[in-house]
Amino acid sequence: MIAAMGSQITSAGTADLHQVLADHHRYWGERDLRSLHRPELVHEFGETCLVARAEDGIHGYVLGFVTPTGTGYVHLIATRDDARGTGLGRRLYAAFAEAAHRHGALRLKAITSLGNTGSIAFHRRLGFDAEIVDDYNGPGQAVVVFHRVLPFDAVQP
Repeated sequence: MIAAMGSQITSAGTADLHQVLADHHRYWGERDLRSLHRPELVHEFGETCLVARAEDGIHGYVLGFVTPTGTGYVHLIATRDDARGTGLGRRLYAAFAEAAHRHGALRLKAITSLGNTGSIAFHRRLGFDAEIVDDYNGPGQAVVVFHRVLPFDAVQP
């Protein structure tokens, strides 16, 4: 458990996932990403699926897992609208990196859409390399793929 400015980062449970889905708009605005919030991730990779919990609810979360080849893959990371700009996303990434490293991860990976400039800037600030990969999600569906090696230094500018 990691304390994060009024919230504690702990392993996620299925009740947390249900709460995140109930408040989906607070994390994702108009983008409907509910189908990406798979309960199997929490069931099977609970130690690398994390929430930042406070008295007034879940401020942010990360859903991820470690591949057999040592990659800590971040499937989703989000902060609630009233927690943005507080450094919580950085702290969630640091907590995920620590958990993933305990499970054998040597590097981190994430993806985003080409138009998600906020995510691209965020990952670059965290020291990720970014490359556009054509057809990653099928023909004509390019994405930005992020990579960085561990250890993770959460205090990078």
